[in-house]
Amino acid sequence: MKEIYITLAVEDYLSEAVARKLLEQVNPNYRVSQCLCKGGHGYLQAKINSFNQAAQFLPFFVLTDQDRGCPPGKKSQWLKQKANRYFIFRIAVMEVESWVMAHREAFAEFIGVSLDRVPRKPDELDDPKRFLLALAVRSRFSRLRADLVPAFGSTATVGPDYNNRLSGFIRTHWNVFEAEKNSESLRRAVVRIRELAELLHNKK
Repeated sequence: MKEIYITLAVEDYLSEAVARKLLEQVNPNYRVSQCLCKGGHGYLQAKINSFNQAAQFLPFFVLTDQDRGCPPGKKSQWLKQKANRYFIFRIAVMEVESWVMAHREAFAEFIGVSLDRVPRKPDELDDPKRFLLALAVRSRFSRLRADLVPAFGSTATVGPDYNNRLSGFIRTHWNVFEAEKNSESLRRAVVRIRELAELLHNKK
């Protein structure tokens, strides 16, 4: 199969790491031509219909967090027209952190807690980021705790190296095929990424 060049549009650095790993593992012929990560959820909502129009001709992968409501509702609210055939719009339920934790064994080892503390169904968490931080507080690795958890009295919502440490875990230890067993929203993303590769492969 020929190389598949695709544009990513994501909320943040951690979402970019997850999206890149998804593409790499589902089909190694994917190549990210550019990644648009310019202003979080608001930027994606403002630009998503332009991305969809461009996807008449060029593959696009947009990844955002659900945060609240339900994925079909968010999709219909954001998209003004039917998704074009080369357009992937996926929503992590509830946040991309749920996908990060879905490879339970690898995440438990990384975070330094027992496996039984890692949720079996992370999509059902109301606030995956807060849950992840609560696990990090219990970590047996003091340096990891300091990197992930905001210092006492800090106004920050996460620690100083939160995105870098989690992104490093995604790149080196996270496996999408293990993670999708515990996350239905991730499984659907895998299916859609595979379908797009097959569509482009069969393109006349």
